[in-house]
Amino acid sequence: MATLQSGFEPTVGNIFKEVIVLLLFILSSVLIDFIAKRNEVTSRNAYKTILFAAFACMLFRVLQNNDVIISNFFVLLALRRVISLKSQRETKKKIFDATLWICVASLFYFGSILFMGVVFFGIIIHVSHNVKNWLVPVLAFLTVLSLVTCGNLAINDSFYSFSDWFQPSNFDFSQYRDLSVLIPVSFILALSLWSLFFYMGIIQRASSMLKSSLMLFLLNFFLAIGVAVLAPTKDSSELIFFLAPLAIIVTNYFQLLNDKWFQETLLWVIILLPAVLLIAF
Repeated sequence: MATLQSGFEPTVGNIFKEVIVLLLFILSSVLIDFIAKRNEVTSRNAYKTILFAAFACMLFRVLQNNDVIISNFFVLLALRRVISLKSQRETKKKIFDATLWICVASLFYFGSILFMGVVFFGIIIHVSHNVKNWLVPVLAFLTVLSLVTCGNLAINDSFYSFSDWFQPSNFDFSQYRDLSVLIPVSFILALSLWSLFFYMGIIQRASSMLKSSLMLFLLNFFLAIGVAVLAPTKDSSELIFFLAPLAIIVTNYFQLLNDKWFQETLLWVIILLPAVLLIAF
């Protein structure tokens, strides 16, 4: 529906591209669930996948922007590798993979390069004792740069320049005055602030192993805010990077709720709000 609203032309190439992007969006949801279960940052429930999908549908411009969906998928792949550093196995390979995925993500959406902060934080808390680990991100960056340059030379007969990669920031928030953007953003912001209060308490009570994973999601959350602030276009699609960590944070809040009536009511509000917004706007 979001694709049709954005003036989609139903050619074979466009349909194929949209199917691929849809698959990546679905895989992103599956990946969030996998990361959460594998690292026990939430209980085994469907809240996180439901929340991620519902938040994305509220911000329907997310579903109209293929680049942010693709970029977010690669950021999640990187996050998975960084969190797994706590096992202390194949650390250099995991750091290389995480850096590579973030560099690839930045080719689609430049601001996602900020998530290199997650990689460096992962190195600090898990494998900072080995100096060589700090050099791996540089090697991964140079690898992506070499591949992109070779590809650009082969296709366009020119070098890939910084201007091809860089997207300048734009601080025009005028589109946020649109009620179709303002209402869901306000709702998500209020829910975020409320859930964060409880999430901080969960981090304090967690074991040292679990605490590192929870803190990585928290860092991812704040870096996503930075990506949104520095975005080249402020139309709410830039908030996609905010949704995966938010889904984890809100899921943890849901798990603390003893009032099942309130829990189910809030969940239904989150699920139904995208449909209400679609009908209203």
